Amino acid sequence: MSDTLDQALIELLVCPRDRLPLRQQPGCVVCADGHRYAVIEGIPILLVPGIKQTHIEGERSLLVAEAGQAAQLPQFDVAPGEIDPFVQNAIGATNGSLYKHLVGKLTDYPIPTLRLPPGHGKSFLEVGCSWGRWCVAAARAGYRPIGIDPSLKGVRAAKRVAKQLGVNAQYLVADGRHLPFRAEVFEQAFSYSVLQHLAKDDAQLTLQEICRVLRPGGECRIQMPNALGIRCLYHQARRGFREAQNFEVRYWTPGQLLSAFRAALGSAHISVDGYFSLNPQASDIRFLPRRYRALVHTSEYLRWISEVFPPLRYLADSLYVTAARGDKNPSLPP
Repeated sequence: MSDTLDQALIELLVCPRDRLPLRQQPGCVVCADGHRYAVIEGIPILLVPGIKQTHIEGERSLLVAEAGQAAQLPQFDVAPGEIDPFVQNAIGATNGSLYKHLVGKLTDYPIPTLRLPPGHGKSFLEVGCSWGRWCVAAARAGYRPIGIDPSLKGVRAAKRVAKQLGVNAQYLVADGRHLPFRAEVFEQAFSYSVLQHLAKDDAQLTLQEICRVLRPGGECRIQMPNALGIRCLYHQARRGFREAQNFEVRYWTPGQLLSAFRAALGSAHISVDGYFSLNPQASDIRFLPRRYRALVHTSEYLRWISEVFPPLRYLADSLYVTAARGDKNPSLPP
């Protein structure tokens, strides 16, 4: 497999440490300050070494980068009609507990419906893409998606799935706190079930980075858990309302979400993603058992009511926060 990167992608990339442009060399990309990043199977690993990674897979990706071309990675040859083995094994972790019954049993990819207007060729960044389901949805909606994730395993799977489905999407290994992109290059940013796992300081750093890479007028839409949601309150009570640890979910009140997003981007509003859980999609109904279908149908009904009765939003478990970047970046000094 070629390690040569698409020139259009190279022109978007910068060093995540000093934001200098990157240039290709055999098996790597490098900046003028000499920071070198491995390219494995055409995937640049643009993580910052020497800092605490947000997920153990980030540490593993750095180990592969250090090994470079000598890294021994498992190879998968996914035939047409088959489901990628990474997706088969990770579906419960990536899509949520209502999907755990599908582990090893998928016969099709659960590609969600993106609740955004048609893309018409707009650039789209997904932070925390894993195997790429939302990037596939974005491409089908007319966007030009780029997905990042600290997991090389997930990004390799995303490339295989995109190729299998005939979808034009690009993927790289990176950290949302240190986005390896030039300023003001994306028109739409998106993240689902990702920032909720980060310490709140790290989530705010990620929001500032998203703002930096968005064009003025560009929009981000990010799914986050609502600390006031009925199911979310249940899960917080189960762990004694203690502080989250490691990759556990962090719960935010709607007020905290709006404050954080407005500080980073300048304007924000919330809408409902769903009730009773954080992940199920109405477009995935055919994948779910009957008892779960009733839950998702009820969630969709309540979501519809919340559009005409906004106070109901404050009881939702899963929220979308939508923010638009103004002409000035509020997270940077004037």
